[in-house]
Amino acid sequence: MSGRLILCATPIGNLDDMSPRAAQTLADAHIIACEDTRRTRKLLSHLGLTAREMVVYNDSTERRRAPELADAVARGRVVVLVSDAGMPGLSDPGFHLVKLCAEKALPIEIVPGPNAALSALAISGLAPGRFVFEGFLPRRSGERKRHLAELAQEKRTLVFYESPHRLASCLQDIADVLGEDRPAAVARELTKMHEEVRRGTLAELATWAAKAPPRGEMVVVVSGAVGDSKPEVSDDDLAGAAKELMGSGVPRSQALSEVAREMGVPRRKVFNALLKD
Repeated sequence: MSGRLILCATPIGNLDDMSPRAAQTLADAHIIACEDTRRTRKLLSHLGLTAREMVVYNDSTERRRAPELADAVARGRVVVLVSDAGMPGLSDPGFHLVKLCAEKALPIEIVPGPNAALSALAISGLAPGRFVFEGFLPRRSGERKRHLAELAQEKRTLVFYESPHRLASCLQDIADVLGEDRPAAVARELTKMHEEVRRGTLAELATWAAKAPPRGEMVVVVSGAVGDSKPEVSDDDLAGAAKELMGSGVPRSQALSEVAREMGVPRRKVFNALLKD
């Protein structure tokens, strides 16, 4: 059997979603590289399998492990890369190993399967024909709003991942920047017992998440922009964004210019907002 890297999708919730081909791929692997050995062993146990060799490949070990695993492929080993759920490399570790194997002209295969972003998009009720996958938004509100401002005129449907404890603040920031009336959906615990999809405006969803914070894995789907009108950015948002940059060591003049560019407003407007704050 010739060496190769195989990206293998795993279930996002229901373990019975594992395909026969994916199960056979894990059975044939010389090395299974995974984020969490406990999660992967649980999957293997469900399939009645035992790994020959298993190594941890996560955000902390990715850059160190990638050369080791690429060398294993070059020596004729079959390395199967899995994440805790879904497709490796999509908001999960995998990119560095794939890039390294591609640079070395080593064989790379893929075993497709469940994906939370595509599943949420399909079930959201929002236009699925053209979409943008943004992964996780920045954790800090100011940085998040600046990033969202760059997406304000994006006409394709937007797809985000978010953690449950940040969902309410994230939805509120999206509503503040993209518009409260923008249609959206929140899909949680897809394929699991408590699967739920909430649909409504961004304002409605932000209120729901704040009143009763939901649990589980979250995907936020937001309708694309309609027309060319830009949402109004408040003085508080402008001042907050400038203060956040200055607090991180960015000179005031540079902070004013960066916020103005990212929010699509005149520099004077940011300056005035900062004076008023």
